[in-house]
Amino acid sequence: MRTEAVFHHPGRAAGVDAASTGSSRLLFFFLGLVITFVLIRISVRLIRARVRWWPGNITPGGTHIHHVVFGTVFVLLGGVAGLAVPDDSHGLRLGAAALLGVGAALVLDEFALILHLRDVYWTENGRLSVDAVFLAIGMTGLLLLGARPLGYDDFSALDGTARPTVLLGNLVFAVLSLLKGKIWTGLLGLLVPGLPVVGAVRLARPGSPWARWRYRADSRKLRRASRREARVRQPTIRVKIRFQEFISGRHDLPDER
Repeated sequence: MRTEAVFHHPGRAAGVDAASTGSSRLLFFFLGLVITFVLIRISVRLIRARVRWWPGNITPGGTHIHHVVFGTVFVLLGGVAGLAVPDDSHGLRLGAAALLGVGAALVLDEFALILHLRDVYWTENGRLSVDAVFLAIGMTGLLLLGARPLGYDDFSALDGTARPTVLLGNLVFAVLSLLKGKIWTGLLGLLVPGLPVVGAVRLARPGSPWARWRYRADSRKLRRASRREARVRQPTIRVKIRFQEFISGRHDLPDER
């Protein structure tokens, strides 16, 4: 009878355990992000509807404390706890990741307030907060599905010379997509190799930095970009807005400056 010895590579086992632990923390972050966003949107919609049995805004001494304040505290607590908790305290690290997700949801849900330095929550500009949350959910979801920043796993088979070149090329295309106004394509392209190429080679959106720099006011490219914006982009945006406002509520108040 032939007997074969089976040897386990300790480094490989440690790597698998680390990857599994990292995925668990990312999952708890994702759950904290999604659940908190849904709950805070339910809360603010009840406040907007002036439901009597709902507590309403927190206004001690007449000062409205926005939930971005609590989000900032939770982000700090979750981040510091994730750094300070020992590696073998798996449950505590998962709790820190979930707390970080809770804080991220509260902060991103008022991203427009941070950007404009005024309360634009229910105005047209307030939709930017919903976009920020959806983008965070999309990118975290891709990471959970196995995507990696700049797709470094896909390029692991390349030699040492080609790998940095391909990674840098993907990053350059992602930046070009952002400059052309393709925000989702550029940011998600950091996780999906090849996607930014689509945004980089296509026409820029009217009003984007690239269009202002490269398209003359009477140019054929700008006219084509405007027609494409009206024919394709705007209907897509309307569908996206209807879906987002089904979850987050309507943003239809006047933007008072």
